[in-house]
Amino acid sequence: MSQPVSRKQQLLKRHRRNKRISLLMALALLIASGVVVAWWLPLVLAVLGWIAHEAWFADHLFYSPKDDYQYSFPPYTPQPKVHLSGEHLRLDDGVMLVDDATLVLALRVESTWLGRFIDPVVELSGGDNPDRQTFERGVNGLRYLNLSGQAQVLSRGELRLRGRFCRLLGEPVLWAFEHPDFRRQRVMVIAPHADDAELAAYGLYSQADEAWIVTLTAGEIEAEHFQQVGLNKVEAARLKGRLRAWDSIAVPRWAGVPEAHCVQLGYFCLQLAAMQASPAQPVGSREADLNDTRLFRHLNPFALPGDVDGSPTWNNLLADLRELLLRARPEVLVLPHPTLDPHPDHICAQEAVLEALRGLTWQPTTVLGYANHLHDNDRWPMGDAGQGIALPPAFDSSMPMQPYCLPVSLALQRDKAMALGMMHDLQPPMPFKRRVRRLIQWLLASRVPPLYGENDFFRKAVRRQELFWLLKRFETSVKQN
Repeated sequence: MSQPVSRKQQLLKRHRRNKRISLLMALALLIASGVVVAWWLPLVLAVLGWIAHEAWFADHLFYSPKDDYQYSFPPYTPQPKVHLSGEHLRLDDGVMLVDDATLVLALRVESTWLGRFIDPVVELSGGDNPDRQTFERGVNGLRYLNLSGQAQVLSRGELRLRGRFCRLLGEPVLWAFEHPDFRRQRVMVIAPHADDAELAAYGLYSQADEAWIVTLTAGEIEAEHFQQVGLNKVEAARLKGRLRAWDSIAVPRWAGVPEAHCVQLGYFCLQLAAMQASPAQPVGSREADLNDTRLFRHLNPFALPGDVDGSPTWNNLLADLRELLLRARPEVLVLPHPTLDPHPDHICAQEAVLEALRGLTWQPTTVLGYANHLHDNDRWPMGDAGQGIALPPAFDSSMPMQPYCLPVSLALQRDKAMALGMMHDLQPPMPFKRRVRRLIQWLLASRVPPLYGENDFFRKAVRRQELFWLLKRFETSVKQN
């Protein structure tokens, strides 16, 4: 198994161990209070302790909020000089910014005592594009604000930064990343599962001059919701896979992507790593009792190499991808980030595409990475739907990172939310425990529930920006035949 997956498992193991230790200590304290004070006191303290846990300590945060984020950006990235005077952020005289540049501002954020209980927020104001970006409760370290879309107001000296439940300290450092308009190029989004393309890149592919959506797996597992209508485990998994295969073909039509450019490869969820380990060995579904991918591929607009035998092998996956890359000839390839996103299917999807590209006569000019999941913080992007996206936690400065931020208008955010609402995997209601937790956090921690749907992805993905990372960029590429 690759290192990013093992790191995630290590973080989860450490988190659960610490939680068990805390529970044992709390239990000992409750027993002592019942013996020393009154029999009923442990019951009251247990209820209050549980409410406090759900309100303020239930986040999966696998690092200290006092840790500095550690980014390194490519050398020679422009660094316009800026100064923070009170709430005003100002450029040096004569410095002008490109309107559509991706702007990243590093500064120290320190929470107030209330910021340990209510999410600290940095408010951006002064122009027609106000924003709010949220950080960890108890934050006290270097963080990276996303100022993309604020170039004009910053150039005019009118941008104001105001901390709510936090203070902004130190001398800020600004980076300005300039990119071509990738919407004017031929885009292919690689989605390990139906909904990954929409979560990460709906704003990009819906505005692209030409877009392709390629989904690698049927996403058929964890179908308990469908068992509630009387299906057994196998039947529920097959129904869920068929529905998600339909979603992967149909939902991009909402954004204007032609049906002929939407492809579902039908491999099985959480089996890509096993396929990769034995490339010629078929690896069937964990829950659907299937060893043939063709049940989930029949909606495709054209035949692919894997349709010959329907065998779920790594070699067939590579052959399918090579056929699609040569047919579509994408200039911009969008796929999961190799280190930020720890989901095993996402890691394997990225590796499969790069392996399929080797030796092809067509190569993309740009490869962009996205992260729908994180190692360290399950709430990222933090804050409410409609807010901006600050850079995620990163603690390895040995690898330069280059962000690319695409603005998403309010109308496009609403369309994206509707697209997510069509995805069957995001429709089931939350379990009762999560509903109670969300209500407690709303009342005690001022966390507003998502506006467009119950699933937390409606909060995390429907934002005023989409954030990508430039993984590869060529000024020229091989495009013969």
